[in-house]
Amino acid sequence: MSNIPAAAMLAIGDELLSGRTRDRNIGHLAEMLTLAGIDLKEVRIVGDEEEAIVEAVNALRSRYDYVFTSGGIGPTHDDITADAIAAAFGVGIDHDSRAMALLEASYAERGIEFTEARKRMARIPDGADLIDNPVSTAPGFRLGNVHVMAGVPSVFQAMLDKVMPTLRTGAKMLSAAIDCPLPEGAIGSALAEVQARHGGTSIGSYPRYDGVTYSTQIVIRSRDAKAIAAAQTDVRTMLAELGGKGI
Repeated sequence: MSNIPAAAMLAIGDELLSGRTRDRNIGHLAEMLTLAGIDLKEVRIVGDEEEAIVEAVNALRSRYDYVFTSGGIGPTHDDITADAIAAAFGVGIDHDSRAMALLEASYAERGIEFTEARKRMARIPDGADLIDNPVSTAPGFRLGNVHVMAGVPSVFQAMLDKVMPTLRTGAKMLSAAIDCPLPEGAIGSALAEVQARHGGTSIGSYPRYDGVTYSTQIVIRSRDAKAIAAAQTDVRTMLAELGGKGI
């Protein structure tokens, strides 16, 4: 469906790859985009290396309608995302007067020194629009179809709330779940046949184990409610034929 926008996410940070930090932004972005009718097609995680960030950003922005990044826009030496984005687009980067004014006022109000390290958070690639940060003031930015946001989950979520109304959206993805008392191994082949008959849907199976028995939840997804209903009927018939009592 060409009218459905497609998106990708790039999570940036050595701490994600080392396991010191567990990402919480990918799931939140996926949920928000799904609700808006935007398909999240790809997620990448890279460390704090400019070459890796540039390569990933250029690959993703050429392939998808929207790219969202998280992490690497703080005040420390390893916060290099802004510089990498500028390099990816081939533009300059400097202290942005708008961002400087926001940060200077924020630190002055709190009686905190506006140090050179803190000024790093005002370095914005040339031509970028700012993304408001209602949590801690330091802005994100948008350049082309790339939205650059903080890695701290509360800040990322607040920035995303500002970004979402600006995005082109598509038809919402619908879903229906069927609880099946049979294990995946017992339904796999038959379920594949059902999927083949319902090309307008995506049918997934998710195993469950309660400590005693295995069961499965079957989830049918589509943007067409009638397609979901037809697939549901077929799935229930298939389960009944396999002896799925209580379906």
